[in-house]
Amino acid sequence: MLTAVVLALPDVIAFDMATPIDTFGRVRLPDGRPGYNVIVAGHERSVQAGPLRLAVDNGLEAFSRADLIIVPGREDPTVSTSPDVIGALQAAAARGTRLASICVGAFTLAEAGLLDDLNATTHWLAADEFARRFPRVRVDADVLYTDNGRVLTSAGAASGLDLCLHIVQRDYGAAVAADSARLAVAPLHRPGGQAQYIVRNRPTQRTSTLGTTLAWIEANAHRDLSLDDLAAAAGTSVRTLTRRFTEEIGQSPMRWVAGVRIRHAQELLEMSDHTIDRVAAQVGFPSTSNFRAQFVDLLGVTPGAYRDVFRPRASDAAPASGSGENRRAAEPATTPAATSRVG
Repeated sequence: MLTAVVLALPDVIAFDMATPIDTFGRVRLPDGRPGYNVIVAGHERSVQAGPLRLAVDNGLEAFSRADLIIVPGREDPTVSTSPDVIGALQAAAARGTRLASICVGAFTLAEAGLLDDLNATTHWLAADEFARRFPRVRVDADVLYTDNGRVLTSAGAASGLDLCLHIVQRDYGAAVAADSARLAVAPLHRPGGQAQYIVRNRPTQRTSTLGTTLAWIEANAHRDLSLDDLAAAAGTSVRTLTRRFTEEIGQSPMRWVAGVRIRHAQELLEMSDHTIDRVAAQVGFPSTSNFRAQFVDLLGVTPGAYRDVFRPRASDAAPASGSGENRRAAEPATTPAATSRVG
């Protein structure tokens, strides 16, 4: 049996704490023995987790008997971590203990210098700040998790479960991990990565000087647009427009247009019965093949696979009284699981 220690930090995210505790705590081997001894440890005897106050029964000395240490995220990941916790994590890493972060828990590992020159991910909302604070870390905001051998990281929230199941599979094989996934009512491998959950290409404070142009693109993205069209709408030259987009947004004007079209397509895939061909045409792509290629390039999954995950299904809930409607089948996925895009 392996010992998994879950680190309890002040203002920890309750979901990030509960996921590894429950997932590893319920793992059973073929002979019925538990796969993990799960311990909660921290620098303080109790911590706040949202509306909950959690008792912490073990101090940082528990790290010395850990095979795996899980670092959950905190409500404000930019707050400095206690030097005692940082030192304990560094000592554990030096002993060869595996370390895994969930969501913005990656900030704590990076603060300890344990992600330097490694691939890492975190919640997509925090990815830019993470990359700015820790330039030595190779940040990939599109994947669900990364595996560097002794150091692992997960993306936001529910991807912590993906990482936990991946660790179970590493430790005990696919059959045990599949049993754990069934118990969690979750797939062992989810298609695609975190990219499909990111809300893309909406104006922010950083794009304020382009606000009118972005609003025009939002309303006209379905049309056959060229760079000249965008410059004319902005009342400037192609060169000036391209420079402004690069400086303020970090991408070209036409790349922004493609992102807007993809977002509009996501909404149609989630809420309508339109065929993939109709969705492609309605949002402004010149062909279905071009739409598919750009959709996969940006989100990591096909339009059909995206619809399978995000479209509400009547069969997933109890039917309303007297309802006889049948759910229309979604387009089947055509790509294999992409959570193998790790480390």
